[in-house]
Amino acid sequence: GILAHISLGNEEWNPWEGDEKNEQVASQQRYEANLQMIKNARSHLEETSLTVQIWGKAAIGLYLWQHIFEGHLEPADVTAQWREGSQTVGKTYFSFITGPSVVPGYFSVEAENVVLVLNGREKAKITYATQWLHYAQTLIQTHKIQHVAVVLLGNEQCNNEWIQPYLKRHGGFVNLLFVTYDCALVNEEDIFQWPLGVATYRNFPVVEPSWSMLHDPRSHLCNFLGTIYKNSSRETLMGILKQNGLDKLCWIAAREQWQPQETNESFKNYQDALLQSDLTLCPVGINTECYRIYEACSYGSLPVIEDVMTPGDCGNSSMYHSAPLQLLKAMGAPFIFIKNWEELPAVLEKEKKMSLQEKIQRRKKLIEWYRNFKARMRQKFINALEKSFLPSDKG
Repeated sequence: GILAHISLGNEEWNPWEGDEKNEQVASQQRYEANLQMIKNARSHLEETSLTVQIWGKAAIGLYLWQHIFEGHLEPADVTAQWREGSQTVGKTYFSFITGPSVVPGYFSVEAENVVLVLNGREKAKITYATQWLHYAQTLIQTHKIQHVAVVLLGNEQCNNEWIQPYLKRHGGFVNLLFVTYDCALVNEEDIFQWPLGVATYRNFPVVEPSWSMLHDPRSHLCNFLGTIYKNSSRETLMGILKQNGLDKLCWIAAREQWQPQETNESFKNYQDALLQSDLTLCPVGINTECYRIYEACSYGSLPVIEDVMTPGDCGNSSMYHSAPLQLLKAMGAPFIFIKNWEELPAVLEKEKKMSLQEKIQRRKKLIEWYRNFKARMRQKFINALEKSFLPSDKG
């Protein structure tokens, strides 16, 4: 049923068509093991039911709903003032609302359990986020709702201390926090790491893999489209590509200033670059984790990640022995991790020698991993809500 759909996605697309049966069997076994784990986690909750309303007040809400939950929104128009969707997963009914018209006090609260999706990246956003938290607190005090979880687009240097007083463990009312980046607050009990995902604020789509995406030769070894900051490792990367003549084999489009909004043309260029490159170069920005990693996975272009910690407070806890990108590493991401761009020429030399068949296998593995990753994040999210929001048997 729905659980099989989580893992297997679109039944019409068979990534193993024409490949050896044993690959299919191994993959099927991985899925079945995953499904069994999910069923076991659910068995003691079978008789219960939960209604959860998600208020999407940050763009990562769209990644949660459309990419991880594979949910739909009406109307489809991304500029609509109000968009909503709903679905039942197991015994939990989820509804999702988003858009500029979703304003505290001006919409009907339709569940006892609420997930607030907030942006805490900078001061102005935090001010707005706290207004939502105070609204939720009032609803709890007046018994309109019972439980609150927060999905937070965290600060890129992991300065998220402002949210702590709102958490139950600090005397507040927020039961659970899902936060992006390698935030030291993460404990996997009531505070979980959450993926940054794709840039939904730029309307990056849910990509369905096609036969040609998997099987066609790609015209470029690698790509990097992005901003080159002065004295950054991105500058070093450009130097290495030019010096070795590799910029001729890769799709490189560098700019000096960051653009929050793409033009239709620049966005199409970017998608084409992902589709036409075997590798996507992911140099660090303010944080090691970036949208580009997930966007490359969507198109089967393998991320080559600069695996270094950025300045700030990320990863400074016992949880984070493998930071940066602890979450992706823990989920077995099949990426290429390098410590220095000096290693890139050797990576690209190896790339030149790979056969198309090997590249096809790698794309399938990457796309299968990414589907599985989203299914596992969805299950982790639901399990955490059920464990926290449902009455326990201990009472």
